[in-house]
Formats: sequence, structure tokens, C-alpha cells
Amino acid sequence: MAIDTDRSLQTQVIYSVYVRAHTPEGTFRAMIPDLDRIRSFGTDVIWFMPIHPIGVEGKKGSLGCPYANRDYRDVNPAYGTLEDFKALVKEIHARGMKVMIDVVYNHTSPDSILYQTHPEFFYHDAQGKPGNRYGDWADVIDLDYTNHALWDYQIESLRFWASIVDGFRCDVASLVPLEFWKAARTAVKQVNPACIWLAESVHLSFGCKARRLGMSAMRDSEGFEAFDMEYDYDIREVFDKLLRGECPLSHWTDMLNFQEALYPDNYNKMRCLENHDQPRIASVVTDMEALVNWTAMLYFLKGTTLIYAGQEWADEHLPSLFEKETINRETGKSLMPLMKKLAAAKKALFTGEDSFWATADDAHKVAVMERFGPERHCVGVFSLRGRSAKVAVPLADGDYYNHIGGNTVRVEGGKLLCDGTPLLLDEAR
Repeated sequence: MAIDTDRSLQTQVIYSVYVRAHTPEGTFRAMIPDLDRIRSFGTDVIWFMPIHPIGVEGKKGSLGCPYANRDYRDVNPAYGTLEDFKALVKEIHARGMKVMIDVVYNHTSPDSILYQTHPEFFYHDAQGKPGNRYGDWADVIDLDYTNHALWDYQIESLRFWASIVDGFRCDVASLVPLEFWKAARTAVKQVNPACIWLAESVHLSFGCKARRLGMSAMRDSEGFEAFDMEYDYDIREVFDKLLRGECPLSHWTDMLNFQEALYPDNYNKMRCLENHDQPRIASVVTDMEALVNWTAMLYFLKGTTLIYAGQEWADEHLPSLFEKETINRETGKSLMPLMKKLAAAKKALFTGEDSFWATADDAHKVAVMERFGPERHCVGVFSLRGRSAKVAVPLADGDYYNHIGGNTVRVEGGKLLCDGTPLLLDEAR
């Protein structure tokens, strides 16, 4: 684990923004009026998906994908100017939030400034043509980190942005050498000692396939040497099976416990129900009572919480990465009051030193989760069907305050009646 990782990140909430989709204007400055609302339901960090110019050659859709980066050191003119972005960052900081930007260091667009000026920085196939090793990303070409001059260019780019923003979300970080990330972290620390590093670590099957193909694919246990947070994609495929009804809840809770046993003491897995690459959770969990429970469980999980813009309105449509599709704020639903309450409870009850354990009542699809902190033992009960059930809980008999509903819950004979709404109970240790 990175020795200087801030444990308080585990109690924080990240809000992910795709500038193109966030407002009808799709610009940096158009975001500013929305910042008070974003802050109001507990956001600590705003992560901007790539803000850089998008390549034209080989682009997908009519507007291209933001992950086909054309220039690491400039901003997408469709969003505004660099000064516009700095003005937005200033307004975010004024509201007590931090800013992370996406850095896409595994590849660029085929017409990138870097390829035009330094073709030797890129992977070339057996025919000497630039391409990508994995084979299914048609709009990008891979970088070649065996060339250490590339390291210097990339690190200098990071140092430039670290003087403006507070951290980086690193796209497919597992496919970029660990030693590069460690060197980058050390160099950036000279500019911004508190810089936050989030790795998009890859799905278990993706990493295994990449290694079978002879590619270098960093394991999550290795990635924690350079990163403060990682995606929880190591167990995401089990989570997806759970959503599809292809495995019992206990299979996923066992995987959560395996993470707790496997990783360093201060590990931090960023937890999400959805993101720009995954289906909207509201499109899968269509019952609102159930969705409330899934959302409450998200905040209880050990790790930083991620909310993808639009999730707070239970938006069911995932915006296209390649077109202009503004998120829907007119769903008639709002999870913001719940999220505000959950974020406050997360900060008040949990610490970066908590340990975690989870069990499942498969018959009723109820997750029972525990957080063991220095002063508190917290128990969360989440009915993922939104239905009532009597469940066993690891609490002594007595009455407990529910920090989510504001009601009192009684434990008798080691069991309580869950009425279908989420519960967050605690007792002093």
C-alpha cells in the first residue's frame, strides 16, 4: 500500500461527471451553477472524465470517445478553455470539494499530438503499424513504456495538471507498468504532496486474459503500492452475476470478506453501483424500495463511495460516450435526501481504520454487514428486494437507533424484524 495514503478517503464520496452530458451546454462554466447542489448531498471530490481534446481519426460515433485522447496538455475546446476549467476548479475548491481528472495513459487517439511528434513512444505490431495489444479498441493506439523517454513526457504532464487539480483517476491503470506509476507518484508529490491516486484496475477475467496473451497486467495487490484507491473490479463479475440472479448474495459477500482478508490493512476499494462503463443501477434494480437498500448498502461498504452523475435521480439511461446525451433530471425520483443522510452517517460513524465483515440471508436476499471501528461496532441490514424479513444480526438484545430511518429497532433473541427499509445500527465498543 502507498505508505502516505490518507485513510480518511475511505469516508469520502466521489461524484463522477461527464462534462458533455452534464448540462445542455456541455461546458465547464455551465457546471458552476450546479456545484452547490452537488456539494449538498455529501460530495467530497468531483472526478471529471477526460477533459482533453478528442481524436478525429477512427473516432466512434459523431463526437468521438473522450478516452481517445488527442493532447494530454490541453482541454477539449467543446468544453471551453483552460482558463474556463481553472475557473471551475476555483469554484469547486471554494465549496470545500476537491477535483480529480481522468488520465488515459495506456493509449491515445491515432492522430494524437504525441504520435505526430514521437511515434517511437508507441507500440507497433509485427507489420510495424501502431495498434493496440488487446485488439478490440479500434479508436486508439497503445503507448510503449519500454521507452523511458515516454515516462518523462507523461510525468511532466502529470506535474502540470497536479498544480491545478487534486488527484487523478488513471484509466486501465493495470496495463501501464507499476514502476511507472510509482515514479509518477514520487514526482507529482513534489508539486502536490496530497495528490489522490485512483486506479481503474481491471476485471479479473480481463487481467487473466491479458497475461495469457503475453501482456503485462498489474495485479490489484501490486497496484496498491502506487495507488490510494482501486476499482473493485476484482469482484465485479460476481456482483454482476448477483444483479442478473445468477448467483446467491452469499457468493458476493464471501468475495467482500476475501478482499478484507487479502489486501493491506489500509486498502481502499472504490465502491460503485454504476459508472460510465456499467449499466445504470436503476435500469437493473427497478423497484424503488429495493434501490434505496442497494444505495444504502453502497455507502456502508468499506471504501470510498462513487456516485455517477444522474444516479441521484435514478436515471435509467446511460449516456453514450460517443454522442451528446444530457443526463435526465426529470425522472420524478430523487435519492439526494437519502444520499445526504448516508454521506453524513459515513463520515460520523466510520473511520479509515475500520475492519469489515459481511453475511447474507440468501432466502430473503438480505445483506447483514459489520464495521468494526476503534470506538463503534456498526451493523447494516439491507433488504435487496425491499421486502420485510426477520433476520439474525450480530447485536446484543435491546433497542437500537436506526441512523437512516430515524426510528428505533428492537433486537430479540439475536434477531430483528427488517421492514424492507435499510437499517444502520451501532453500539459502543
